[in-house]
Amino acid sequence: MIKATSLKRAGDYAGTPAFTITLAHDERHLRRKRLASTCGTGIMVDLPEPVVLGEGDVFVLADGQLAVIAATIEPLYKVTARDPLHYAELCWHLGNRHLPAQITPPAIFIGRDHVIYHMLEGLGARIEEVKLPFSPVRGAYHKHGSHAHEHSHE
Repeated sequence: MIKATSLKRAGDYAGTPAFTITLAHDERHLRRKRLASTCGTGIMVDLPEPVVLGEGDVFVLADGQLAVIAATIEPLYKVTARDPLHYAELCWHLGNRHLPAQITPPAIFIGRDHVIYHMLEGLGARIEEVKLPFSPVRGAYHKHGSHAHEHSHE
């Protein structure tokens, strides 16, 4: 197993990666974890702080090689709205439910869930099933992957 010694962000490194590590959106927030490249090479990640990995980020390995992060193709809903106000309302409803969402106007991408599908349908959204890499927005109040904020019910 090769140890990952540091992380470089996409576009902030030189060289050709020797390995690819494919991870789903919920696997790309980590600090310490054993990962496997697509060819089966074990890579031990042990970073000083938790990180959120993006598509194209690379781990620099102890032997100097690079391992690039690729986002898994995931089953998603592509949600579109009638107009900008409707788009904002749909974003609000999804955010109010703490759903991971990739906000990329004019569309919102979310994981498939039949209950949410029916809610969005009732709100007048257009919904299409797609399979794409998923990079949802990280919550402003979430720290290190935990549910770290409180809900006020005043």
